Amino acid sequence: MSAPRSKRRDIDGVLIFDKPLGMTSNAALQKVRWLFNASKGGHTGSLDPLASGVLPLCLGEATKFSQYLLDADKVYVTEARLGMTTTTGDAEGDVLEMRPCQVTLAEVEALLPRFTGEIEQIPPMYSALKHEGQPLYKLARAGETVERKARSVTISRLELLGLEGDRLRLEVHCSKGTYIRTLVEDLGAALGCGAHVSELRRIGAGPFDLSQAVTLETLEAMHAEGGAGALDQLLLPIDSGLEDWPVVSLTEQTAFYLNHGQAVRVPGSPAFGMVRLRDHEGRFIGIGEMTDDARVAPKRLMRFNG
Repeated sequence: MSAPRSKRRDIDGVLIFDKPLGMTSNAALQKVRWLFNASKGGHTGSLDPLASGVLPLCLGEATKFSQYLLDADKVYVTEARLGMTTTTGDAEGDVLEMRPCQVTLAEVEALLPRFTGEIEQIPPMYSALKHEGQPLYKLARAGETVERKARSVTISRLELLGLEGDRLRLEVHCSKGTYIRTLVEDLGAALGCGAHVSELRRIGAGPFDLSQAVTLETLEAMHAEGGAGALDQLLLPIDSGLEDWPVVSLTEQTAFYLNHGQAVRVPGSPAFGMVRLRDHEGRFIGIGEMTDDARVAPKRLMRFNG
């Protein structure tokens, strides 16, 4: 008879994980859930296996607010190899074309403004976007190519970090939905030599950066020494990804009504937008949205309310 499974823990919080190369975002989530022995978890948007770096993971009640981290801006450092294009736009693909590459820093710098601000991108075939219910990457692996509509994304900052031979390094501050592979391919095409992503590291996601990120090695070492409970100190508060949202403090009475689905009036609330909700004890209890008649309506509330 097999031994009974240990019960998973109901633990809530956000872990900023430094995802290693070669690991999928889902594999990272499942590994972290196992180490924490957490009953529930979710990630905040995929980071390709080729990419490493900041991947916020939400455990327990924090998963209710993961969508708002998914929508956050991201920061990447990428290395582009000039003179070579691949089927996937990165180093994992087959080589499509090799061209001579004699590009100067001045030529790159002159092009960067073209790719800064609101730009149009055609999503790559090797992406998780779906066409008639099928992820594009599955169609691409089967040798199919389908038409994709261009999408608007915003590159708020594009900084040239260096150029050594055919290796170009860039720092990219961008909106959600930006494909760094597409950016590098388009830049390579504009330079006339082609390019693909040879390295990619996410150094920021919303309010989080690498200084807060925990490596798999650290997690495994702490787990080996003290078990799942030893990792709890690494968790950030559930609302840590919403720190730029205004806070609305509720009385015991207004929290009761809001907790039962009713919009309430709270003096001093913002005129519009999303807000963080705190009860009379100062606890984060969820998020709300301001209505047209200046009331706070519940949007997502914590499970422990009642």
